[in-house]
Amino acid sequence: MDLGLGGRGYLLTGASRGLGFATARALVADGAQVLVSSRSRGSVDEAVTALGGAPHAHGLAADLADPEAAQQLSHAARTELAHLDGMLISVGGPSPGTVLETGEEHWRAAFESVLLGPLRLVKALVPHLGDGAAIGFVLSTSVRQPIPHLAISNALRPGLAMTAKSLADELGPRGIRVFGLLPGTVATDRITEIEEASGDPAAARARTEAGIPLRRVGQPEEFGRVAAFLLSPAASYVTGTMIRVDGGVLRMP
Repeated sequence: MDLGLGGRGYLLTGASRGLGFATARALVADGAQVLVSSRSRGSVDEAVTALGGAPHAHGLAADLADPEAAQQLSHAARTELAHLDGMLISVGGPSPGTVLETGEEHWRAAFESVLLGPLRLVKALVPHLGDGAAIGFVLSTSVRQPIPHLAISNALRPGLAMTAKSLADELGPRGIRVFGLLPGTVATDRITEIEEASGDPAAARARTEAGIPLRRVGQPEEFGRVAAFLLSPAASYVTGTMIRVDGGVLRMP
């Protein structure tokens, strides 16, 4: 199926590796241009090279927690991309911990990066988006059910999901779609680090897979293909919804 991505352009944050990079790769493979961003200049440069460089891929190091980042990314997207058709916003996972153990400074820092950062970027880019554009938020299964020891994520990501639904109502009359993606356990560098920190990576992976109906963790490209489809014109009637890419781990319908 032709997704209709040829000649279109997208900004992706948190995209130098993992789920964002997998999405960028799927978009470029189908003919789109991308501007990838993350906090590390070195990681961004490596990602751009892996994606084939200009004119297919461009990069900018930026931290969404920085109040100046939104305008910097907006300017770069409008300068580097031949056409701006949407964005995929992903931010790093906030600090782990329980509700009572997590210090207030961690809550404040996460609120700045997980909620305010994405909202600043949306506000900066929306004036430059037209009919048929799409805005995607990479969230978490914590939108639907709490994840143990991730109190901040459990609190903030559901709020961002409801914000996305509100945006879908506000932007729908302009033909701009908004959606969220809820990834389960996907084999990214972050998951590998968590497994290694357990002291027995193989046992940690086995425990995780035992709780997934498909009995395996996902691969980044499986997420990337879903995200690329949702950003594309092929998904032109999909908005205001949260799409799970979790192997069936969430139990509610």
